[in-house]
Amino acid sequence: MTAGTATAEGQMVPWWVVLLQGVVALIIGILLITSPGATMTFLVLLLGIYWLINGIFSIVSIFVDSSQWGWKLFAGILGIIAGIIVIQHPLVSTIVVPTVTVWLIGLLGIVIGVISIIQAFQGGGWGVGILGVLSILFGIVLVANPLIGALALPWVLGIFGIVGGIAAIIYSFRLR
Repeated sequence: MTAGTATAEGQMVPWWVVLLQGVVALIIGILLITSPGATMTFLVLLLGIYWLINGIFSIVSIFVDSSQWGWKLFAGILGIIAGIIVIQHPLVSTIVVPTVTVWLIGLLGIVIGVISIIQAFQGGGWGVGILGVLSILFGIVLVANPLIGALALPWVLGIFGIVGGIAAIIYSFRLR
């Protein structure tokens, strides 16, 4: 029996899987910092391939389990279309996909900020209200300038990849 860590499903994950994930995250993080354009293009291309394959499997799954077949068909068609577009236009997609992601993060920041301000008025305190205002301001900046946020995204993801990769590598040796 090998050492591992429990997942949400109760299954054990071997230590070497955590090590492999850490090494991959570290490598991708370093590549995002040192060569952001080429790495983002590669990652967005991988995302397009994933969307295409996931869309195909979503449609095929209708024949195995026909429950919610309308949503599966919609998701499958959307995945196939998005995957084909990203694969056919990887350079344009390298700008569009991160920009849309930043725009969505900005909208999420605005919504979370509004909810925080409402909570502050309902007795949550000044801290929640101040964080809500900051979240709204951050969201507005991202929605107003999504391209700037998208250009900073590789470095932010790279830092997270490096820190997360190192943490996973250290954790994997603890599991062993």
